[in-house]
Amino acid sequence: MKRTTTLREIRESSSEELQARVNRLEGEIFKLRLQRATNQLEDQMQLRGTRREIARIYTILSEKGRG
Repeated sequence: MKRTTTLREIRESSSEELQARVNRLEGEIFKLRLQRATNQLEDQMQLRGTRREIARIYTILSEKGRG
């Protein structure tokens, strides 16, 4: 599975852009969970990949906050 965004792209983004991306991804997680609950989700790994991308963004945001 290809990563939707690379780490370089995340690091180059501003904090506001990253926060907007997190909000969009959290909405996507909600939709994926709903699809999983109704047995409509084709690829179970989408949920995992989205959660991991959010974790990557939060890691970069915390690094920017400390640095």
